[in-house]
Amino acid sequence: MKTSITTKLMLCSFLLAGSLMTAQRAEAPDFRYDVGAKINEMTLTQGGTMVVATNDGLVGIKPGSNDLLFNFQDYGRVKPEELFFVPNAPYVIVGQTGFGAMTTKKAVIDYMSGKKLFSTEDNGWKMVTSCDVMMPQNKLVVSGQRRASEKYATQVAVYDLNTGAEDYRFNLGDPDRVGIAKNYSVTGRPLLLKDYLIVPTAQGLLAKKAATGETMWEAKIKNVNWLVADDSEKEIYAFQNSVNGSNTKVYKVSSSGAELWKDEAKVKGSVVNFEILPNGLAIVSNVDNSGKSGIAKLAGGRSESKIGFLSANTGEDLWDKAPKTKGYVQHFYIMDDGILFGIYEGGINKISFDGNTLFKKPLKTGENILTMANTPQGLIYITSEDANIVDLKTGDQVWNKPLKYKRADAVSSAYDERNSRYLISADDQLFSVDANTGEVSTLAESKFDGKENPSTIEVRDNGILLSSDQNIMMLDWNGSPKFHEYYRAPGKSAFGAILAGAMAVATAATATAAYAEANRNRNRLGNYTSRGEAYADLGDGMAAAAGASVAEMLKRFKATSATENAQFILTKLDDGVGLVKLNKDSGTLEKEIVLKDKKPEYQVDELGGVLYYMADSNSIYAYDLKK
Repeated sequence: MKTSITTKLMLCSFLLAGSLMTAQRAEAPDFRYDVGAKINEMTLTQGGTMVVATNDGLVGIKPGSNDLLFNFQDYGRVKPEELFFVPNAPYVIVGQTGFGAMTTKKAVIDYMSGKKLFSTEDNGWKMVTSCDVMMPQNKLVVSGQRRASEKYATQVAVYDLNTGAEDYRFNLGDPDRVGIAKNYSVTGRPLLLKDYLIVPTAQGLLAKKAATGETMWEAKIKNVNWLVADDSEKEIYAFQNSVNGSNTKVYKVSSSGAELWKDEAKVKGSVVNFEILPNGLAIVSNVDNSGKSGIAKLAGGRSESKIGFLSANTGEDLWDKAPKTKGYVQHFYIMDDGILFGIYEGGINKISFDGNTLFKKPLKTGENILTMANTPQGLIYITSEDANIVDLKTGDQVWNKPLKYKRADAVSSAYDERNSRYLISADDQLFSVDANTGEVSTLAESKFDGKENPSTIEVRDNGILLSSDQNIMMLDWNGSPKFHEYYRAPGKSAFGAILAGAMAVATAATATAAYAEANRNRNRLGNYTSRGEAYADLGDGMAAAAGASVAEMLKRFKATSATENAQFILTKLDDGVGLVKLNKDSGTLEKEIVLKDKKPEYQVDELGGVLYYMADSNSIYAYDLKK
């Protein structure tokens, strides 16, 4: 299953028991950082830089020296809601609004190099309306109001994010106009194309030629929120959300600004996914009436996803009868012969581009479809309650009967290529499914201590590794245990709990046009891998971008995890709470780091192999876990 990529970040909460006779103590950190003010929040970015919000501003840390990568204090204390980490790009946008709208401030920091690339103060802006990073162009598009020296003109500017230099800037409307001027405020995310920029405004769409700002065309489609072009850039789709999110209007415009549909398409709910295809626009919208009551709720219908297919020529919905979802679309994939989708509440179906159901009947599944992916035998699906492989032509189940288990708190899976079998962990059992026959058997009991369930299965050279926060267990190929180590947790890290909530918010925030732009392959069904989880590629948005910071970020993603052969667990040691390093193949203790803190606030960068520990309210220690 392809999904937008995120950096693999591990919030560890672990414990140590057993002999510490051979442990290498490492209380002294490899690097020390004094951030100069009280620490409020730490965020491990996709690029591996630790960004720390303090009472004085924003600090960047990259282990390698004891010096800070950057210390941004221009705006004073920065709140979590004032930060936006651009998905699949090495930038964080800082935004603050004072008592009046005219005091809005924005800054863009390259957290890989530590450079401040843009700020309203340095670039002559009184107020910024929009500030959007465009990938793969690696540009920043800013709109807003200039200062008094430029007659408070409403302008749009494009900046090069490799250097921070301004490429070009132009007016929206006439700043010298006498009398009441038209409102040209920017209403959504502009669309940066090869030769021109389309800006959605309160007066309509304006297409401005790159470099000169010359108006190429206008379209009287007002208050558009976001735009998307096809690969040829000859057809542009504009999305306009209603104020309450109850519906979305979709317009189609040519590269010359002509409206290509007689009437706009009306879609119920808010658009959450789409795919531009040669014969139309596949579209998913969510209807949410959970906060409504009475007549409003009856008029809105049930809360669920709607799936439609809009004609490329007219915008009309080509499906006489849309497929019933009875829930929210969790998976949405474009296949050669139609659209495959999975519902969170349970159920998988496939429909042709002309609206005909391709499966004999909708496939019933358990709730919460964790995995949908290609295998040589068909589509494998794994939910919180069951698993099976399905023939993608007919919808028939390949296994004689689905593997069923109680609704599990944790379900993990992997493919054992050596023995041609799928491994699925649920209900304190490790199930084996023969890839050729579909025969299901219980390979081993996998009951973990501390009321935990295995959260990861890893097929290694010498056996099958099951792990969780506090447990690590190695089985041989027949399911017999080779070792099982358990370390009691010293208590939940309050910092970890805070970060987990922040990550959930960030994930929801990226479900936007910017996210779609950076993950163009999100609607393509991936192959099930030996790791059991199909990582998404980075999409065209990042892989095609140029620049040193982008290259450094890509290099990190392509690198093997620095901790692939070690498991790190936090526990109570003889000298206080600390982190222990266990060898995944033997279970032996290789290292311990005593943090001497009952409830340490820390994060582990699994890709980079670094432990970040908040030693006191102003200091962070970094430990190299690769040693």
